[in-house]
Amino acid sequence: MDPLTLGALGFVVLIIMVMMGIHIVFATALTGFFGIAMLKGWGVAVNIAGIIPHSTASSYLFSVLPMFILIGFFAHSSGMVGSAFRAARAWMGWMPGGLSIATVLAAAGFGAVSGASQATAAVFARIAIPELLKFKYNPSISAAAVAASSTLASLIPPSAALVVYGAIVEQSIGRLLLAGFIPGVFSALLYAALLFVRFSVNPSLGEPIRGVPWRERGASLGGIIPIVLVMVLILGGMSTGWTTPTEAGASGAFIVFAYALLRRRLSFSALNNSLVETAKLTVMIFSTFWGVFIFARFLAFTRLPTEIAEWIVALPYPSTMILLMILVGYAFLGMFMSASGMMLLTLPVIFPAVVELGINPILFGILVIKMVEIGLITPPVGLNVYVVGGIRPDIPLHDIFKSIWPFVVIDVLTVALLIMFPQIVLFLPELVMGAGS
Repeated sequence: MDPLTLGALGFVVLIIMVMMGIHIVFATALTGFFGIAMLKGWGVAVNIAGIIPHSTASSYLFSVLPMFILIGFFAHSSGMVGSAFRAARAWMGWMPGGLSIATVLAAAGFGAVSGASQATAAVFARIAIPELLKFKYNPSISAAAVAASSTLASLIPPSAALVVYGAIVEQSIGRLLLAGFIPGVFSALLYAALLFVRFSVNPSLGEPIRGVPWRERGASLGGIIPIVLVMVLILGGMSTGWTTPTEAGASGAFIVFAYALLRRRLSFSALNNSLVETAKLTVMIFSTFWGVFIFARFLAFTRLPTEIAEWIVALPYPSTMILLMILVGYAFLGMFMSASGMMLLTLPVIFPAVVELGINPILFGILVIKMVEIGLITPPVGLNVYVVGGIRPDIPLHDIFKSIWPFVVIDVLTVALLIMFPQIVLFLPELVMGAGS
């Protein structure tokens, strides 16, 4: 069989297997293994399948992932989420929609210590929504604010999704993490501005919180110090060249661990659970890497990605229009798949075309993550909305989806601004490059 035809057939088989519910690690590994065997023989297929797991697990590049995951589990055990929310409420509650704005800012802060979007949605659905409803905030807008703001964890470093992207396309993890910071903060501020305007126009959606004493406000700042330290350590360490991303992640995990110990919130069982869950999630991600890298090697033998790249580049459209079509496809896939699974499945095919079009790989990575965020909150399968709805079944899902659309509009506007003004993304990485790091 012609290699290109075999590659196309392998991709179709892979999609069918994923749609049947077969885990992506098995679908990619099996398709890639048998595809290589048909092209190069069983000996080559066995050798590749045996080498890739070791080369992946032993790569220093991937050691950043368990560090970032561990930060998130320690942060959850330490009560850091509640502290961040209380501080944001004390300082922002007096504004129109202040408590919902506090939710957005606290979620952004938690995103600085955890890169898991669905986990952030689950935590804030339990912590923020009861507080919002206590002060008679509109239930559906409250739930929508939680679902939308939880997507910021995918962009604000430390972000596991950006690490996965960098690993697949072989781009600098440090530059990607730095590139995600300004767009993440920018998105959070736009969400906050949306809520401020909406509650200013219609104050009946939720009354401001009055009379918070300055003493309480000052005391609340202590709860966000560990978050600030982790952000400064990770971004500052990488931007100055003092630390690699892995070293920054390990130092951040130590800070959160020490904070949890000082607060006496980390029992032996919580520590054991954090370590075990980190190991489980790391193994799951690494296993997915193994399968996808075997499949990517198969595609390389068929030259299918090269042919697709040449076809896309030859389309009689401007590169910006082609980029928009690719991003719309990612937004659609984001409704059904996790960020890592979607990128692992598509980037081996799409990324060569992106390079040929002359699109900056760092900028493209941030745009892909933003489109994934949009997919996480748009119907029919907005995963974050379903997470919030599952925890708060008293708030109808269709009401949450109706209230989520203004946030989707803000995200689309953000993507448009990032495309028009790429320096929003590239400023920090270029600053680092100018410093010789």
